[in-house]
Amino acid sequence: MSQAYRAFWRDPVFLAATGAALLYWGLLWVISTPATDLAWPLREPLRFIYPAVLYPVIEEIVFRGWMQEFIQLRLRPWRLGPLTHANLLTSLVFSALHFINHPPIWAAAVFLPSLLFGLSRERSGGLTAPILLHVFYNSGYFWLFTQ
Repeated sequence: MSQAYRAFWRDPVFLAATGAALLYWGLLWVISTPATDLAWPLREPLRFIYPAVLYPVIEEIVFRGWMQEFIQLRLRPWRLGPLTHANLLTSLVFSALHFINHPPIWAAAVFLPSLLFGLSRERSGGLTAPILLHVFYNSGYFWLFTQ
């Protein structure tokens, strides 16, 4: 891992992942029905905080902090471009588990952000970057498209 990216906020991948979320929300805003009451999280903070903050923190600790590290240390390493075997396998499991409570298209759509979270974990060497990205992705989605 490059020392330059320990300051993850300067990492081009972190910045691109942040920009990708903004583009995704903009596209979703155009093709779907956005929330009509954008102040709803202020009235129902726990209903917002759980999926927007708490769940992403727990998921990143489990998937990027434990599973990705476990796979990285236990299996023979290989890569697909910039993606490690540990990131790819962790993202497959992460996405597969989203099929339990989500429609198939949404569960499958989780795969690409999961790869970005895993890549940011590997490039930064810690969990802060993937946790912040995951919280950012979920916060925007739940704020703008649910109520």
